[in-house]
Amino acid sequence: AMDFATRDRYRKAIEDLARGSGRSELEVARAALTLVRAHAPGVEDPGYYLISRGRGRLEEAVGYRVRLRQHLVRAYVSSATWSYLGSIAIVTAFFLCLPLLYTQEQGIAPALMVALAVFAVFPASDVAIALVNRAVVEVFPPRPLPRLALATGIPKRWKSLVAVPTLLTSEAQIAEQVRRLGIHYLANADDHLCFALLSDWTDADAASAPGDDELLAAARAGIDDLNRQHGPNADGEARFYLFHRKRVWSESERRWIGWERKRGKLHELNQLLRGGAETTYLGGPPPPGGVKFVITLDADTQLPRGAAARLVGALAHPLNRPRLDSRQQRVVEGYGILQPRIAPTMSAERESSFFQRISSGPAGIDPYASAVSDVYQDLFGEGSYTGKGIYDVDAFEAALEGKIPENTLLSHDLFESAFARAGLATDVEFFEEFPTNYEVASRRDHRWVRGDWQLLPWILGHARDASGRKQTAGIPLHGRWKMVDNLRRSLAAPSAFLVAVASWILPAVPPLVWTSLFVGSVVVPAIIPILDGVIPQRRGFSK
Repeated sequence: AMDFATRDRYRKAIEDLARGSGRSELEVARAALTLVRAHAPGVEDPGYYLISRGRGRLEEAVGYRVRLRQHLVRAYVSSATWSYLGSIAIVTAFFLCLPLLYTQEQGIAPALMVALAVFAVFPASDVAIALVNRAVVEVFPPRPLPRLALATGIPKRWKSLVAVPTLLTSEAQIAEQVRRLGIHYLANADDHLCFALLSDWTDADAASAPGDDELLAAARAGIDDLNRQHGPNADGEARFYLFHRKRVWSESERRWIGWERKRGKLHELNQLLRGGAETTYLGGPPPPGGVKFVITLDADTQLPRGAAARLVGALAHPLNRPRLDSRQQRVVEGYGILQPRIAPTMSAERESSFFQRISSGPAGIDPYASAVSDVYQDLFGEGSYTGKGIYDVDAFEAALEGKIPENTLLSHDLFESAFARAGLATDVEFFEEFPTNYEVASRRDHRWVRGDWQLLPWILGHARDASGRKQTAGIPLHGRWKMVDNLRRSLAAPSAFLVAVASWILPAVPPLVWTSLFVGSVVVPAIIPILDGVIPQRRGFSK
């Protein structure tokens, strides 16, 4: 039932084990099946012993001889977090010590040396992280997540809903969102895949505002029209839905808004799908029954042909099914969320701005259906959730239950992935439009930075849960590092600028040395992706 790439990966693992043990491939396959039959319930897939955590037991069973390079790589991975962070610390110290030692010889005051070191640690870490990440992806080739083929379509037990959170701002905008929803369906038509707009009105000074009813009526009419065009699915259910929420009073915003904005939409959708009645969604047709997974998109995200079924097939594979640890209160094996690769849309030159073309990177459909390297996925087995992807409704809600107080978290994606455990499916692409000008990009970055700093209580372990008690569920160390790295990056630009200015105006500070560090912090992280475009990327399914 698996796709070709997954079966091929299993076969290559058998070939490797046969070569390293002196046994035939059939003997290795039989040994894997023997372990499956003898193991506890829940490990029914031989891939657990071929490509996952049970590999060591199978190697022991067949007498596999581990090569020296494998020993070194496995030693690094066995303490991946400390190995990775230690590598960054060492390289950062190297790039920081060189200018400091040279400056010390010029007789600069110790207080100025300390100030320079504090500011310079951020640009030095930019260079270090870029180099360490490049080295890691060279050592650890990309390994795509195993996937079921779903050759006859999505089965009923994996029924899924494509949900698009949006605001109702104008009739033209509503018509565009309805049109996009129809395109999502045409590219991913399946009897057990349905589509929904999750809508709010814009913020207001009162619970209702002029024009609200007209906008809601236009949205409902658009969804009804889609259902008339495409008809019901094989079970007689509608394919398209509109779930609209009323405004509620927000004490922090001092306005009437959709509760908790996008996070609230999805949380209340999950409750609605599980029969909950206590939501702010207004009455309407009942939601589709038996939905197992939700694929969430932003309003401007494009869902390519077949991408929905590929994500469902990946999350449905036995090795990717989430296992929740009640003591740690989070998913510890498998994945509650899968994040696809996000690429910029390919716009015609006359439709895109100069800023968009130079800032958004390579665009268009990737002609290679293969994985590309990502440090966190390749090294830690986890990716970073950015709000577009697929999640298991039950695992997602169980992992996040009661953890977030109201109106405290703007940047929730990374937090959610720390508890629901996100995998990165880099061989599945979604497309998004990049901001057309610097002002729009800056506003987006400002919003992200605000959200990143709101995570500080969780980083420090002083956060409160939804009931106001001290948070007992801990975020794993590499999850905290991701949050810290976001804070570091928000300080990198001003710190690098201060280093450059200080080197130009302070006496006895060699400007060329420190300006070189400033330039390196800008050039090195930018040039490595460009070199990846010149040097063949590490794609494919090698182990």
